[in-house]
Amino acid sequence: MPTYEYECKDCGHSFELFQSMTEKRMEKCPQCGGVIRRLIGKGTGIIFKGSGFYATDYRSSDYHKKAKEEKASTSESKKKDDKKSTSESKSKKKKDEGK
Repeated sequence: MPTYEYECKDCGHSFELFQSMTEKRMEKCPQCGGVIRRLIGKGTGIIFKGSGFYATDYRSSDYHKKAKEEKASTSESKKKDDKKSTSESKSKKKKDEGK
């Protein structure tokens, strides 16, 4: 439900009212009973839920294949780096123990 802004033409009182779009607009000021008008609001952010709203939802199958290949190659190289660093640290420990 939207929040509407109102302003009294007589006393200048402005206020916001949270009401349904189908609900009748207010006609009288709650402070002085004068005539009020509904102002054009700033609006709020829009929240898109579900699939179909993001650029990645409509990517080609070729794009998805390349992304999977890149992810696999990145994870393989990371595993190799991890093994290399593990073996280096073991050899360093052996050297330190020998001293």
